[in-house]
Amino acid sequence: MIRTLLARLCLGATATLVAAGAQAQEFPTKPLRLIVPFGPGGVADVTARIVAQGLAEKFGKPVVVENMPSAGGITGAVTVTRATPDGHTLFLVSNQQAVSPSLFKSLPYDPVKQLAMVSMVGSFDIVMAVDQSSPLHTVADAIAAAKKDPQHFNLGTIGVGSTQHLSAEMFRSMAGLDVPTIPFKSSGEVLSAVKGKSVQVMFETVPAVIGNIKGGSLRVLGVGSVKRGQLFPDTPTIAETVPGYTAVSWNGFAAPAGTPPAIVDKLNAAVREVVKDPAINKKLVEVGMIPQTNTPKEFQDFLVAEIAKWSKVIDTAKIEKQ
Repeated sequence: MIRTLLARLCLGATATLVAAGAQAQEFPTKPLRLIVPFGPGGVADVTARIVAQGLAEKFGKPVVVENMPSAGGITGAVTVTRATPDGHTLFLVSNQQAVSPSLFKSLPYDPVKQLAMVSMVGSFDIVMAVDQSSPLHTVADAIAAAKKDPQHFNLGTIGVGSTQHLSAEMFRSMAGLDVPTIPFKSSGEVLSAVKGKSVQVMFETVPAVIGNIKGGSLRVLGVGSVKRGQLFPDTPTIAETVPGYTAVSWNGFAAPAGTPPAIVDKLNAAVREVVKDPAINKKLVEVGMIPQTNTPKEFQDFLVAEIAKWSKVIDTAKIEKQ
């Protein structure tokens, strides 16, 4: 009787594996839906559409992009977590999902438990920059100036809780600075403040200021990546002066939790192949992204580590939960 039961269990498990394999082999069977939790036209939307076009060509099925902007990407994320976990609904996951668990008092979804990471698409360097007329030329210069005259030294970023804002707060804490971080509504306002000298140093993502950097109106003191980036290979990392400092913005794709692993793997392979394509890779670099992919497990582990990192930054900065 026990042997019979074991045999039935083995047959059942084998049948399940065969069915899952067949399902993955046939995938996709209809158009894919890509939820983007940002408005149209922004760099996240642009990069999502670049990769979506590549996936559509690879799979031979349309990939329909739907913009669902909201605070913390909540509306888009919840929509994805409630979708059928068959791989046909994808989500453009980003830093928002790493920051939101610590920034909101109550989050209606769990990014770790309710999203299945597919692959990272790429990262955007956070740059620490000054006006071209600034006397500061290095990260060490900025730290020394801030410590010498903290009452007349301000850090500028966009809104509270953004990756840029948290990157500045982390720098302030790790460098031991007692200076304010001033949040503005837009990158344009931060740029104006730096130009007008009411802000001495700004923290921003590369795509938002790449034109100013290339045009010479902004000078980059350091980048937030672990190693010197391909966009500014001669620019030091902030970590070369402040050991352990890393801050980058990133985008990737996720599916609803419960999506069959075989389908997640097929999506992962497709994303990696698309991002590696020279024409698509070039387009991503042109908008300021550093193309970068990984395995579902690596991406999941990365998300968990990012949540822990930004939680510590938010607690240290005493940012009030929304």
